[in-house]
Amino acid sequence: MEFIVTMTTVGVMLLYSAPGFALVKCKKIKAESISAFATVLMYVCQSCLVIYSFQKVDYTPALFRNMAIFFALAVLMQAGLMGIYFLAFRKRYKSVRYRIATIAGAFGNCAFMGVPLLEHLLPHYPTAVVFSAVYSISMNLLGWTVASAVIANDKKYIRPRNFFLNPSMIALYVALPLFFTHTYIGGNVFGDAIFLLAKMTTPMCMLIMGMRLACVPLKRVITSRLNYFTLFLKQFIMPLLGLLVVFFLPLEHDMKMTFFIICCCPIASVVLNYSEMIGEGQDVAANLVLLGTFSSIITIPIMMTLSRFI
Repeated sequence: MEFIVTMTTVGVMLLYSAPGFALVKCKKIKAESISAFATVLMYVCQSCLVIYSFQKVDYTPALFRNMAIFFALAVLMQAGLMGIYFLAFRKRYKSVRYRIATIAGAFGNCAFMGVPLLEHLLPHYPTAVVFSAVYSISMNLLGWTVASAVIANDKKYIRPRNFFLNPSMIALYVALPLFFTHTYIGGNVFGDAIFLLAKMTTPMCMLIMGMRLACVPLKRVITSRLNYFTLFLKQFIMPLLGLLVVFFLPLEHDMKMTFFIICCCPIASVVLNYSEMIGEGQDVAANLVLLGTFSSIITIPIMMTLSRFI
């Protein structure tokens, strides 16, 4: 039953990509305009999603402690995997394909696909959405610094400004005071606008995916061995490592499930978004994200069958 529910949830999300695909094929949207959509997603929708997620629960010291633990686990998991892939691929870093693969193998779609997945699979546990936001913040801190430096092959991105003044951190500066003071902003025009923009993240993400799919020859997506190897690392090895990590930790069951589900999410669309904004390896990133996203209709249900061990 859980296998079917998971497959259906992922399948419905993938349907959102169809209008984007059709608009590009009908020449209503030009390929060079896709990066503008990615910018709106990264700077506006994702920032609103951070605020929205922190509005889902009330602050308690115990919850904040668990959020800190979750943040530490997320950073260690992603940074550790990027470090391993860097050591494995560094001799081939002249090719942008391997630089993109380093990031794609460690970054998952924890917000754009993770939030709706968590809301469907753990409807009794609204805290899961907050943990997803915490994971997303850790990924974006690494994304605006380390991952951007890897993609561009330029260390200039690793600087304090990129760490403290990226969109996710700015959204966090707004979300945390509201969270700590138990201030709920829903029910007014300003708050409802933020919540609406937050809920646009998944459709916008999938629309961009469909747009890019319309620009990329299918043969490039399905014939690259590096693509399949990266897919295997992200959507099989990473969930297994995540399961191994939380299995031995004294955490509540739903918190463990949240971490595992997030680890099961496909290759992150932000890999493509960073690539679009930096101007390096857009086709490579698109191929990986497309392959990862569309294969997730199978990989996520398969990996979720292991959740009984948590």
